[in-house]
Amino acid sequence: MAEDQIGVVVNYYAKLGVAALKVTSGTIKTGDLLKYKGYTTDFTEAVTTMEIENQPVEQAQAGDSVGVKVKERVREKDKVYKVIE
Repeated sequence: MAEDQIGVVVNYYAKLGVAALKVTSGTIKTGDLLKYKGYTTDFTEAVTTMEIENQPVEQAQAGDSVGVKVKERVREKDKVYKVIE
């Protein structure tokens, strides 16, 4: 499985379990498999919900800041990769 870096974590909201991502290249769609990787972070998870400015969206593209629901803690500056099968 190939991985392309598509963004970076800019914030994490622990109570909500939401990662704020800055998409730097490509696109993210609901259902895509994303890998979160940092010094202490390393897990893969499918995108279940995504929001831009509190509005649900199906897709985000380069330049967007998007909130993604995650099951594990992520940290600022963790890299986000799109897993391509």
